[in-house]
Amino acid sequence: MISVIDLLVLSQVPGIGANRLRNLVSHFNGTSQVFKASAREMAGVEGVSKRLASTLARSFRNGGLDFAKRYAEQQLSRLNRIDAHIITFWDDDYPGQLKRIYDPPPLLFMKGEIRESDVYAVAIVGTRSPSDYGTALAEKFSQEFARLGITVVSGLARGVDTVAHASTLKHHGRTVAVIGSGLDVMYPRENKPLSDRIAQHGAVLSECEMGAKPDAVNFPRRNRLISGLSLGTLVVETDIDGGAMITANMALDQNREVFAVPGNITSRRSHGCNVLIREGKAKLVENCDDILVELSTKLKPLLSGRPGQVQKPLPNLTLFEKNLHDVLSENALHIDAIAERANVSTADALVNLLSLEFKGLVRQLPGKMFLRA
Repeated sequence: MISVIDLLVLSQVPGIGANRLRNLVSHFNGTSQVFKASAREMAGVEGVSKRLASTLARSFRNGGLDFAKRYAEQQLSRLNRIDAHIITFWDDDYPGQLKRIYDPPPLLFMKGEIRESDVYAVAIVGTRSPSDYGTALAEKFSQEFARLGITVVSGLARGVDTVAHASTLKHHGRTVAVIGSGLDVMYPRENKPLSDRIAQHGAVLSECEMGAKPDAVNFPRRNRLISGLSLGTLVVETDIDGGAMITANMALDQNREVFAVPGNITSRRSHGCNVLIREGKAKLVENCDDILVELSTKLKPLLSGRPGQVQKPLPNLTLFEKNLHDVLSENALHIDAIAERANVSTADALVNLLSLEFKGLVRQLPGKMFLRA
């Protein structure tokens, strides 16, 4: 059994960080068992040294957890005051996308709710001082995502984040905000009414404890959750050293898609976007369709049957290329199977598949496996 109070207590024990907390609870299949474990048993947990295991076992035995227990009670009391709650890494409603990142938080403080449909999410991030161009694009993309039923994730900061959240709500969509402070310490303060509305039509999330201030060190970690909750991240406007660049790089590390809107080459607001595109880290997008095409496989259950779904027109193909393209699907096939289905030689199939790869229509995987891009 997993107890939220036990998790809060364990989170305050010196030497137990987020990774060790996850490992301990998963290893012993519950929280109460952790407190009962011997030093030898805890030393068998990944990331727990013999020395740390002895220290933890001694601390648990001697009952030196009074401060941690008071902390846990205070945290739950603060949560109750604002009608918020905690979801844990082991709960069914913990976001599935987030479980697949390198270091998912074991505890998420949440106001609102996460739904199964929120798996179809795209992040919109950018500068805190967008131009009229950036504001218009943030509104445009979030409006389209709302119309399609795609959840918009952002960071509730001033500027692009605020525009994305507000525009999504305006068009009756779902949105999730991830903040870098405690849920009861709203930053910026003027977004408190917006955060309340988000909680009614989505969720406001934080891995920071209740009462935590919006310190600078919290925001890079907050950014990894924004990208981690999303299938892809759209950067609207940002300078090269903007927080949105951190989110984009986090998305790349998490093997998620990154998109960027090109901007004025003389504007610092667009410098980051243009660099992402130039270095091949982000796909240049001009409209929502460009993103839907890239995420079509992952969004297929959501978009299938929608009249507004858009398919990218195929470039001019030879008869051989079209034959092979028709054989391929989202499931990888070996070159021999492709050649057999297309009724061509393996050599001819390989030549034309490479041509399709150059045109961006085919992806090659190790072992001469191919699938539609």
